[in-house]
Amino acid sequence: MSKHPQPETIHAADGHALAACFFPPDGAYPAPRGAVLIVPAMGVGQEYYADFARWLAAHGYAAVTFDYRGMGRSRRGSLRGFAADIFDWAKLDCAAAADALTRRFPDVPLYWIGHSLGGQILAFFPQHERLAKAITIGTGSGYWRENVWTLKSYVWWLWYVVVPLTLPLFGYFPGRRLKKVGDLPRGVMAQWRRWCLDRDYAVGVEGEPVRRQYAAVTTPIVSLSFTDDEFMSARNTESLHGFYTNARRTMKRIAPGDVGAKRIGHFGFFRHRFAETLWARHLLPELG
Repeated sequence: MSKHPQPETIHAADGHALAACFFPPDGAYPAPRGAVLIVPAMGVGQEYYADFARWLAAHGYAAVTFDYRGMGRSRRGSLRGFAADIFDWAKLDCAAAADALTRRFPDVPLYWIGHSLGGQILAFFPQHERLAKAITIGTGSGYWRENVWTLKSYVWWLWYVVVPLTLPLFGYFPGRRLKKVGDLPRGVMAQWRRWCLDRDYAVGVEGEPVRRQYAAVTTPIVSLSFTDDEFMSARNTESLHGFYTNARRTMKRIAPGDVGAKRIGHFGFFRHRFAETLWARHLLPELG
């Protein structure tokens, strides 16, 4: 049986406290087969990935889930006036989670499994050279004109009306009350909006330094994307992974019927019903 998950407060390099949960590998394994950093999507709390982390632990892998600053259990009070952007999440929060994981489980391969935004920000993780492999799940560019057609009217309204009105009014993005994405720090939402309005996403907005950061990643990357993803089109997926010009990239696009399902979508991969199909058949072979 797997050991119990271990909630813990970890600290980023700037002292910010973050909520994390460590999943030690199954006691049947004399040593971990590897350590897995589970990097969340925008607006998604770490609890969403708990079943997946337990499954990894049952298969001999140590894993950690965590909440970015201002999100989930890492949130401390009101987000009004709370200063954070996506770079903070990648450079500080992901680094803190990775450091805490490797301190607990040293001398084993470190894997990055990034869901949506979690695959986009790999380039900004300052220690990507430590990774044995990165696996992106439902990751692509957020450029709105390349979104699936059913989403375009929604994101146009979000980026051109809702966000410009709510950020100055509330001092953060009140996604929970709007039933859109979830509550987000102002800096995060403003930056994400800028990216989504640019054809080259983060690279187009942030310029040559960010282009070089993507090009600097040499970690092998496996992309798992889904034909019925309501947020990421095939073009979004190819566009984002195209920025990782010096990484060996393996692109796998999966239809629900390939795994005997009616639907996977943007969030389905991490549902436990896919343990014997998507997890065991498509993900586990990618881990050493």
